[in-house]
Amino acid sequence: MSGQPENVRPWGRYDVIDGGDGYRVKRITVNPGKRLSYQSHGRRSEFWVVVSGTAVLTLDGNDRPIGVGESAFIPVQSRHRVSNPGGEPMVFIEIQIGDYLGEDDIVRYEDDFGREGTVTPHGE
Repeated sequence: MSGQPENVRPWGRYDVIDGGDGYRVKRITVNPGKRLSYQSHGRRSEFWVVVSGTAVLTLDGNDRPIGVGESAFIPVQSRHRVSNPGGEPMVFIEIQIGDYLGEDDIVRYEDDFGREGTVTPHGE
């Protein structure tokens, strides 16, 4: 590892802010011009609310902008990604719901950082 905290990613960072049996809440910050991998999860759904900036959600191949106060639901096994087309960090709250919430429940289909197809601990 590079000495950075495990929650720092090439696109930004995430912080777990709450969690319990069957749910986890994260604050996710996406740096300007960056995007997460196009991915899916086998055992969890996600609910996102943008709290600053503007996001572009790709859900099963369809893009749509999401602004402050707007939300999106990501069903289990849906292919999805979020990007930040703006010039400032974009922040959203992610609520994960499922019977398994590990960071290794991820399949990447496309990734700007060369991580396609991986299922790895601490990957996202």
